[in-house]
Amino acid sequence: MDGKIALEEHWAVDETMHRAGGSFWDEMGKRLRDFRGKRLAEMDAHGIAFAILGLNSPALQGVLDPAKAVDLARRTNDRLAEEIARTPRRLGGFAGLPMQDPTAAARELARCVRELGFKGAMVNCFTQRHVADSAIYYDLPEFQPFWATVAELGVPLYLHPRQTLPSRALAYEGHRWLYSPAWDFGSETALQALRLIGSGLFDSFPTLQIVLGHLGERIPFDMWRIDNLMAKLPVKYPAKKRVSEYMRENFHLTTSGQFHDTAFHCALAAVGASRIMFSVDYPYEEMSAAAAWFDHTPLPEAERMRIGRTNATALFGIELA
Repeated sequence: MDGKIALEEHWAVDETMHRAGGSFWDEMGKRLRDFRGKRLAEMDAHGIAFAILGLNSPALQGVLDPAKAVDLARRTNDRLAEEIARTPRRLGGFAGLPMQDPTAAARELARCVRELGFKGAMVNCFTQRHVADSAIYYDLPEFQPFWATVAELGVPLYLHPRQTLPSRALAYEGHRWLYSPAWDFGSETALQALRLIGSGLFDSFPTLQIVLGHLGERIPFDMWRIDNLMAKLPVKYPAKKRVSEYMRENFHLTTSGQFHDTAFHCALAAVGASRIMFSVDYPYEEMSAAAAWFDHTPLPEAERMRIGRTNATALFGIELA
């Protein structure tokens, strides 16, 4: 399918780059800093017309000093806007936000949307603040004014993974392979998404729209079980509706890094074609693999077009020739 739109595509500056050495990270660094070379060539080769770019993980959410996070957010967003201006028909932007300071984050999002033309924001699923061993989640009361701004602006927020803090990852001891994007990313992000739901956030702001990658970070598989147990167990669940209802009304899923029929058709059955969008997760995943799978997975062509393109144009207000 030509004309696809991709939504979980990454970029970086030196200050947000992973510091590990080796050929893998060296190559990732080159691709993350590239806007018009290999990136556009790969998009052309695999039928991707437009991509929205967001900072790599953990990026701003790993900056301990709130003032430094505010400064870095503004500088990186301005840099991204400059790069987008060179190829505006191919690239769009997600704002990076200093979630260490909810008031500043709201102000920066408003600036990015109103002045820079960004399509929304991409934030990692928790932020650190002041001390390294801190994990601050966005369902806390201090973020209510931030969410009010997101709702007022009417733009989606992409909730992106980051690794659990080492001090809180004892369950992975002796199994380092689990403490990686292969497992930990999805678990950590699903926890934040469920916290947002259970907090009653979407009862307060029913128009809020959140995007989850990787076909919903495994939540679609468990939706029925969560609903069923919340109706039985003697535990407090503050939200007014079932988890599955919020997932179908306030969340959108992308195919980033999940190029397999079984997971895709599970998510499709759980939330419907109107709630799923194509993505790659470039450069951590290859556009060739994402496009080859999506273009051939069993799907009515009308639904392929919705998931590959028109759901995104509607949600993000993208106008393509």
